[in-house]
Amino acid sequence: MSATKKPVCIIAIGMAGSGKSTFVQRINAHLHARIPPAPPYVLNLDPAVTNVPFEANIDIRDTVDYHEVMKQYNLGPNGAILTALNLFTTKFDQVLDLVEKRAESVDYVIVDTPGQIEIFTWSASGAIITDAVASSLPTVIAYIVDTPRATAPATFMSNMLYACSILYKTKLPFIVVFNKIDAQPHDFALNWMQDFETFQEALATHRSTTDDEGAPTYMNSLMNSMSLVLDEFYKHLKSVGVSSVTGDGVSEFFEAVEASREEYEKEYLPELARMRAQREATLQKQKEESTARMLADLAVDRTRNPRSALQDRWNPQEEEDEEDDDGGELNIIDRSEEPWPGQYVDLTQARRREDSDMAWPRPT
Repeated sequence: MSATKKPVCIIAIGMAGSGKSTFVQRINAHLHARIPPAPPYVLNLDPAVTNVPFEANIDIRDTVDYHEVMKQYNLGPNGAILTALNLFTTKFDQVLDLVEKRAESVDYVIVDTPGQIEIFTWSASGAIITDAVASSLPTVIAYIVDTPRATAPATFMSNMLYACSILYKTKLPFIVVFNKIDAQPHDFALNWMQDFETFQEALATHRSTTDDEGAPTYMNSLMNSMSLVLDEFYKHLKSVGVSSVTGDGVSEFFEAVEASREEYEKEYLPELARMRAQREATLQKQKEESTARMLADLAVDRTRNPRSALQDRWNPQEEEDEEDDDGGELNIIDRSEEPWPGQYVDLTQARRREDSDMAWPRPT
């Protein structure tokens, strides 16, 4: 890999049970099996998973204890996953530093997200992680679909609507991965995406979309309308079929990833630069307005209270002392490197060992 070519980050997203972790394991194994081998840099962001079928370089479970978060904050499973992800996001700058150190030695960075799709796609922490990675590396969203379950038109349409919403939210190159094609070929899905009438025929013959007398239900009419809306969406959508068990279609997936790299460089980067410039201009304008108001208020205050103004002095030595106290320990562990003392501090367990009576603050 050339020094100027950055690795591509693949973020695996999908409904619960779609096979995200197995898919990540398969593409990880595929890269290891290349000649020469090209091991990726793998991140696991699911704090609630018991076992993962791959070796993660950075694992959220090494930093945040999901069960302890549930206990200390008195949360249910989903709330604890979201809170754990929020805690981990506060240290994500350290993750980016570790990834950037490996940028010259890897071709791909793979991110496995929590099983509950909404926790990552619609949370603030998920947006922060996605934006941070996309700002540093070419990034591709791999949306995993459970192909056998998608044979029902309603399930297929639900997946496509979710894919559409994530695409327009992230504005990143997007690949729909029809997983488990060893159990169910994905030809039907491609036909439904390419031919509107084919989907209409499948919809008309499916039992759940007609009543006892064979008349279309409200769901049938809704999906008819949605399929028309998504027709344009399908035309610009990359889709591949993959079997995470046999490895079929993995090569085609990486071909789509490389095509998405070009899309990122041609379309996303210019848009990102434009949005940054616009944001910086807005912030600069707000700073100037705020500074002008502050100076005006300060002038009035000095006129009214001349003695107080004489005591208002800046001490540079105090600021240097504060900066010296800001250094913190590294809390993120890179499993691919040898550990050293003080490499990271567990955000939950380590503090409890120091003071067993400490109670975490309740979220406000």
